[in-house]
Amino acid sequence: MPNIIRARVRRNLAAFKNLFTIAALVICCGALVVPAAAAHEEHGTTFNAPGATIYYEMFGSSSGTPLFVANGGPGFDHQYLHVSDAWDTLAQTRRIVMWDQRGTGRSGPLKSGQSCTLADQINDLDALRAHLGFDKIDLMGHSWGGFLAMAYAARYPQHIAHLIISDSAAPRWSDTLFLFKDVYPDVTAHEDSYAFVSNLNEKDSSAAREASTELYESMLFYSPERRDEFAAKMANDKEYYEINRAVNHDVARFDLNPEIKKFRFPTLVMCGRFDMNVAPVIAYKIHRAIPGSKFVVFEKSGHMPFFEEPAKFVQVLTEFLSSPATSTASQ
Repeated sequence: MPNIIRARVRRNLAAFKNLFTIAALVICCGALVVPAAAAHEEHGTTFNAPGATIYYEMFGSSSGTPLFVANGGPGFDHQYLHVSDAWDTLAQTRRIVMWDQRGTGRSGPLKSGQSCTLADQINDLDALRAHLGFDKIDLMGHSWGGFLAMAYAARYPQHIAHLIISDSAAPRWSDTLFLFKDVYPDVTAHEDSYAFVSNLNEKDSSAAREASTELYESMLFYSPERRDEFAAKMANDKEYYEINRAVNHDVARFDLNPEIKKFRFPTLVMCGRFDMNVAPVIAYKIHRAIPGSKFVVFEKSGHMPFFEEPAKFVQVLTEFLSSPATSTASQ
């Protein structure tokens, strides 16, 4: 059965790719092709946060404020960020810290009865900050990581120098607006067809979940070339479904809208114009709610501007992080 499922998803993806032929020609004729990202050489380690073993890597060199990057999911590790060489470019002038959130990637697996709540995720991040000896950090969150970054900044504003929120979930989790079914009804129909088998929790359920994840990832990009490059580079990525379920259940309790209005540190909110995973209107509403925040749209990106427009991404972050880490609005 797993082989049948994989064969089906490959056929579905092949048919799906044909939908982008005209778009691909437009992109190739209208823009320079960006070379594939160089492989990132990782040198990470682990430390014991309260209640979890957390894997992290710090790379780059600078004596300035480090940039911590919270990846999306929930239930993915940080490796997908490295499909882009934007981070290594940024690391030429600053230190960058990435980590695998509890229960994912190289971090320790969750033990029986071990919790995975929003509070746990916030405390893991603060423990990492303290472990590395930084009083102030620049913090960026992508997708679910944007929600985590907003929550951390609300809990520990004294430790934030700059905040970057990229293609983030809404401050109230249930307000997050997905466009997949409106724009890709054929692909989501195929994706939904795996849900029944996936939820049975039988021997072929894992293959069904993997097939569904592949279809989900195929809808995240503006550029067909970038979509295919991501699929090739992340062919063996893993989604930690138990983490996804635990975090989704817990964050539904929270509404960060009253909290983000209190932010008084420099904040950049950005999104891809063609983000189907989180409609750009969510980013705009976050921007409007945070006093003095800056709003940037990447016109040729979906859910991952750091991958589809890396040069502009590096420029935008470099300029923003070079700004004084002072209050952006009156108290």
